[in-house]
Amino acid sequence: MDRGQDVMLQPERDTAENLTPRQRDVLDAVLRLLVEEGDLTMAAVARRARCSKETLYKWFGDREGLLTAAVRWQASKVRVMPVDAGNLDLVSLTESLEGFARDWLQVISSDTSIALNRVAVSHTASARGNLGAIVLENGRFALAGRLKPLLEAGKRRGHLAFEDSETAFRTFFGLVGRDVQIRLLLGDWPGLTEAAIAGDAARATQQFLALYGTSH
Repeated sequence: MDRGQDVMLQPERDTAENLTPRQRDVLDAVLRLLVEEGDLTMAAVARRARCSKETLYKWFGDREGLLTAAVRWQASKVRVMPVDAGNLDLVSLTESLEGFARDWLQVISSDTSIALNRVAVSHTASARGNLGAIVLENGRFALAGRLKPLLEAGKRRGHLAFEDSETAFRTFFGLVGRDVQIRLLLGDWPGLTEAAIAGDAARATQQFLALYGTSH
């Protein structure tokens, strides 16, 4: 038997839970600066967060390390519910997928994420630094790394059928996001109330299970 079936799938811990409250405050300051100013320097962050540049370098390394930590901190708000991979039933799988979808829609519709994505796009277009690559690597790619183990556990338990977890993840991601993110970037609010988000998350999950589930 695959010993991977006996482990507990846990949400990502290496970003949020390893940060001190003070470090989280600093990263929140970084995100606010990006929203307000469209860019940042270590000196500006030190002023806003009321800490020394030496402390920033000690905690996060250089400016790129600080940006990476801030993007990871924002992305960590999209969680995967812990599940027992060896005893994963369809109800738990469905609840975990819906929870992931709800968190992701809530995060991408926040003012911080909208502004961060706009800044990343503008930096990429003007070749100003590599914020776009940082957002992609530590946002979308990090989410894939967090959700794929759940999808693979669902496959091992016979609830899902797919050949490639990346393709399955992209399908789920597309069903959840639809055109929401591009509309938000362009200033069109697609009515993402809490109730609408819950409904969209449930709809996307059921559509995904209709495509990849084995019980229909």
